[in-house]
Amino acid sequence: MITFRKYAVILGFCFLFPTAASAQVSLNDIETAVIQNDYAKAQDLARTFISQNPPKKEIDEAQYYLGLSLLRSGQPLQAEEVFHGVIRYDPEEKLRDQAYIGLIDVHFSVEHFEEALKEANDLLEKSPQSEFKSLIYLKLARGHLKLAQWEPAEKYLKKILSEFPNSVENSIARRLLEEKHYFAVQIGAFVEQERANRLVKDLQAKGEYAYVVETTDQAGRKFFRVRVGQFSVVHEAKQLQGKLAESGFPTQIYP
Repeated sequence: MITFRKYAVILGFCFLFPTAASAQVSLNDIETAVIQNDYAKAQDLARTFISQNPPKKEIDEAQYYLGLSLLRSGQPLQAEEVFHGVIRYDPEEKLRDQAYIGLIDVHFSVEHFEEALKEANDLLEKSPQSEFKSLIYLKLARGHLKLAQWEPAEKYLKKILSEFPNSVENSIARRLLEEKHYFAVQIGAFVEQERANRLVKDLQAKGEYAYVVETTDQAGRKFFRVRVGQFSVVHEAKQLQGKLAESGFPTQIYP
């Protein structure tokens, strides 16, 4: 059995062991905290749970939730260490695939798109029939889009349409294929078109090339996305992103 102490040495964490009187923590407690976006609580619960020396399978799951909560709370380097630890100790296939997807998201979060593509391709090689295959294809497509590699991105988006017609990723892939190939800065997504239009007018009054892109998700809900600029290279989009962020807008590079 992989004990908590071994994990602590690997990950460089120092945890306090609960006393005998401490309440026992369950995996469900950790998962609930993650679902509620209470990532600090999820981290504390995961560490306490591991210190209870549960079976290895449950340790692996707790470590995955720990990595996920670290990533979502803006600690990608720590999350990367945890996900590598999960993979290193040979978990069940589903959890291994989830940990790989966590690593891919870590690389996306720090804009290491080549590394994200490498991890995604490694995962496909290790798990060609993964239950997350449509999501892996989408990660590959997005990685190539971020690098302005339109042809391989299109290849994976079309794979999603043909192989996974009923997946959540299908509607995203269809939208990405329908849109033009350029980089933009997205600063909002609204259910109400009027709110999007008002924001566009404000931006245009400041001299920005702003516009609304209407999209529909798999459930048929419409969203009106406000974007600024159309660039052939991501560097120019990042310059605009910095300018808009300084003005107080929440920004992200699209695609």
